[in-house]
Amino acid sequence: MSENRFIDRAAPGIAHLQPYVPGKPVSELERELGISDSIKLASNESPLGPSPRVLEAIRGELPELTRYPDGGAYALRAELARRHEVAPACITIGNGSNDVLDMIARVFLYPGRESLFSEHAFAVYPLSSMAVGATLRQAPARNFGHDLQAMAAMVNQATGVVWIANPNNPTGTWLTEAALRDFIASLPEEVIVVVDEAYFEYVRPVHADYPDTSCWLLEFPNLVVTRTFSKAYGLASLRIGYGLSHPDVADLLNRVRQPFNSNSLAQVAAIAALQDPDYVQRSVELNNAGLKQLGEGFQRLGLPFIPSVGNFISVDVGRPAAEVDLALLNRGVITRPVENYGLKGHLRVSVGTAEENARCLDALEQVL
Repeated sequence: MSENRFIDRAAPGIAHLQPYVPGKPVSELERELGISDSIKLASNESPLGPSPRVLEAIRGELPELTRYPDGGAYALRAELARRHEVAPACITIGNGSNDVLDMIARVFLYPGRESLFSEHAFAVYPLSSMAVGATLRQAPARNFGHDLQAMAAMVNQATGVVWIANPNNPTGTWLTEAALRDFIASLPEEVIVVVDEAYFEYVRPVHADYPDTSCWLLEFPNLVVTRTFSKAYGLASLRIGYGLSHPDVADLLNRVRQPFNSNSLAQVAAIAALQDPDYVQRSVELNNAGLKQLGEGFQRLGLPFIPSVGNFISVDVGRPAAEVDLALLNRGVITRPVENYGLKGHLRVSVGTAEENARCLDALEQVL
């Protein structure tokens, strides 16, 4: 690919950025390969389909599509404030939690400041940090997860933001309450620490020592917790998430938040999703069964995998992941190679329905 003719006019952090590559959509795959009846297990989405309560709420909002949404998301923030027992001023609504992560980078990182994250961590942390010209600091992983001791040793006067994904994507590893609390307590108060809990709902009912860090805001004013409706709530297409923080931090985030960054359908859908605990419970139960099904299938095939508490598993296929991925695509199974995360030979497989999981395992057996 030729050099971009405008690269010398771009901000310094942009020159070395590569666009985030999402999982391939089913429609694109089928169009490219001339196949049909594909399954997508690449983007950690809910396999259940949307909640009926969500669909009802969206239908009720459709006549108002000519109007701008509530720019302050008053009703959604009120519902979230009630559930988390915080003031609405502690909440920042995002176009997905990814949007909130990007706001954090734009507020607290800039040239001369350092962004600290773990090896194998979510790609958006370095992407957003590079875009604003911050210096990247990557701590080595321990057993595919965060090595908090190594990360703490890398904190210095230039550290602006420390990013923690709990559980981590794409490895599915997680940190206990005691370990994470001690780590945050060890950080200087001027360092912003982000705990990304995109997969919170899957872990909390299963592991008693998995922390709900949204309860720590009074103890740690420098803490920002992010959550999303894209996973267990099944609203990935609507792009809606939020951050929880000290009101002064939220005030700064809202200063860079784009006007009307969450649309009206997403806002009413999120409220309806919060009021439908049965859907989340079914999502968690299906996920637990799927993790077990995939894990046992990988063991049967003799494939090492990283034990996960998310809605995905990263499996070592023992050869270049791109080759296996292409062979699976030709069989109508979309997974996600994660060699770009430093996981050589690994595919990340999202949990689907029992039938989708079985089809993925069958296709993988054929390919290997």
